[in-house]
Amino acid sequence: MEIAVLKEAGLTNNEASIYKALLELGPSLAGQISRKTGLHRRTVYDVVEMLIKKGLVGYILKNNRKLFEASSPERFLDILKEKQNSINEFLPQMMSMYGKTQEKQETNFYKGRLGLKTVLEDQLQKETKEILILGASPLAYEILEFYFKWFDKKRKARKIKSRIIFNKDNKKKKIKVPYSNIKYLPQKYSSPLAVNVYRDKVAIILWSKDNPIAIVIKNKEISEGYKKYFELMWRFAK
Repeated sequence: MEIAVLKEAGLTNNEASIYKALLELGPSLAGQISRKTGLHRRTVYDVVEMLIKKGLVGYILKNNRKLFEASSPERFLDILKEKQNSINEFLPQMMSMYGKTQEKQETNFYKGRLGLKTVLEDQLQKETKEILILGASPLAYEILEFYFKWFDKKRKARKIKSRIIFNKDNKKKKIKVPYSNIKYLPQKYSSPLAVNVYRDKVAIILWSKDNPIAIVIKNKEISEGYKKYFELMWRFAK
């Protein structure tokens, strides 16, 4: 059995070494554990005391001497359940603190394909009713190939509509986006930047093959301003 497995279960290196030794030796004196692990006898006593508190080691008295023995490994499952119960008890309080902190974070930066997926999936939250996309780039379908099929399927299932303004050159490419209304602006207004407006957020996305990035601003006034600008452009678009 690897020490690393016991460490992943929450034991220190010394605790894992002693527990493993006791599994192999059976009931043992501190001196035997010391020789097996190479740890000083005083260290063995200190570590065994911690393992006893965790319920992973017990002892029996034989001729007024303590023989230490490992508890059943199933005790690890009990420890994990206890940790989970503790987390569940305090989770609502922690979520409340997390929510307040998030409210203060008005601007976030994301890089790379995984970062863009995080931004897009935030748009699929149940509170989203509509996504407004200004300057949508066909590069998005190359950078996140196959991803948008899943995204649009999920968006449609959640009944989140979108209105999209492409530049006129994209009309020739016949890009189909389900559950969406699409309009076009002249090619001269083309830009590698796209602006997605949803809820009280604005995501400014640079669809670059080499280094795609996104800036997400959470601010109701800014969001409302971009929505008004989008509606103006929507009137001129064809």
